[in-house]
Amino acid sequence: MKIFIKIIVFICAISFLNIEKISAEEKIKIGLLVPLSGEHSYIGKSIIRSVRLAINKINNSSIEILPKDTASNPEITLNKAKKLYEDGVRLIIGPVFNENLVYLDELKDVIFLSLTNKTFDNPKNIISAGINANSQFNTIAKFQKLNEIKKTIILIPKKNYKEEIEKAIKQSKIKNSNVYYYDTDPTKLTSQIEKITRYPQRKQNLKDEIKRIEKSDELNKEIKINQLKKRDTLGKIHFDSVIISDFDETLKSITTSLLYTDVSPKKIYFITLNQWFDESLLKEISSQPIYFPSINKDNYDEFVKTYHKTFDEYPNQLSFLSYDLVGLVYYLTIQNNFNIDKKMFLKKNMFKGKIGIFEVKNNKINHSLNFYKVEDNNFKKIF
Repeated sequence: MKIFIKIIVFICAISFLNIEKISAEEKIKIGLLVPLSGEHSYIGKSIIRSVRLAINKINNSSIEILPKDTASNPEITLNKAKKLYEDGVRLIIGPVFNENLVYLDELKDVIFLSLTNKTFDNPKNIISAGINANSQFNTIAKFQKLNEIKKTIILIPKKNYKEEIEKAIKQSKIKNSNVYYYDTDPTKLTSQIEKITRYPQRKQNLKDEIKRIEKSDELNKEIKINQLKKRDTLGKIHFDSVIISDFDETLKSITTSLLYTDVSPKKIYFITLNQWFDESLLKEISSQPIYFPSINKDNYDEFVKTYHKTFDEYPNQLSFLSYDLVGLVYYLTIQNNFNIDKKMFLKKNMFKGKIGIFEVKNNKINHSLNFYKVEDNNFKKIF
């Protein structure tokens, strides 16, 4: 039996909701747990502003936002969540960081839409709303199928999100892959990549072939030798694509090490995870093309433009997620007759917001992501 799952559009086409006028007594209270002090205060500030943009778009005075400062501290996060609970809040957007989730299972009657992309070992009242690794690897798998990629290696750093990546790979549709782990210490990185790509062996293959031809009676052997000397290695690379589960400078160090070991993006697909359209990647010409899954760029650019026009600053990327979450909460609360409970997130619906199409399933939000290529100073959409 086929199950029809409708796609519900909110915020970007709010009239589609066809919601009757809400009485003045009925309020949708949404708590916000974000860092408003300390080194991450800029993230909290950006999220609050994005939530305001979403509320202005919905244009309904029934929504009441109650922000609280977590100070990026788990104990403070719990105390502020308790205060929100005392104020009648049963649904909270936040917290932002994984570390701040640990004590929140004390408030079993409160639902937290956390902006983290951590999806396992969370308290049962947490719904992970970040761009999770499952969504990203399933999008990569789609790209691999379209391009008939046969063999993949996946490079995973020895960092605290290692287990998240491992679980996502197991649950994804990625096929014929080998996983390798690396230490991000720059002094060790290149030697690790050399081993993974079998660089010493391919280097030796070249030396051996030159020696063989030198000792042979082959015709035009000088021409052949000169051609070989222009190369760095000899022998097939044992993969068609490499997925690099890293970001920022370490990502660039990995691609540099791959180039050093004679693995070129012109022959091997370089794929990484969601980079939020990091413009520094446009400058890495030698590492292009490089591919990654991400949100809808057109919508993201539009959001950034609106945010900048309104506040004369640029938003943090996480605030884009919070924008859509306001619309999701608004819609589901009304559909559930203003009863906020976990059941409202269990119906089989697909939602379409600014970030794209997504569903809420098994305490996490899964996104149907787009796929992009960095090349020629541009982010080019593949699908």
